[in-house]
Amino acid sequence: MASNVKEMIKAGAKIIDVRSPGEFADESYPGAVNIPLNVLPAKVMDLGPKDGPIVLYCASGARSAQAARFLKQEGFTNVINAGGLSDMPS
Repeated sequence: MASNVKEMIKAGAKIIDVRSPGEFADESYPGAVNIPLNVLPAKVMDLGPKDGPIVLYCASGARSAQAARFLKQEGFTNVINAGGLSDMPS
């Protein structure tokens, strides 16, 4: 999966950190935007085209898995759960 994540990022994927603002402030992936999981439903319209590439991550992969399921239910077709911040490519 890591190679898919790296390829999507190279291709210009939107990188979304679904952790809390405090967690995001402590450490985040370069270029990531912070949209906490509980805020994601209100921000769906801001994510751009539903076929645009989106990479999600959190601390362990659990919240980003929920976010990926939610976005897929909303019709997003190019979404990947990268897992935790430590799983993101360097």
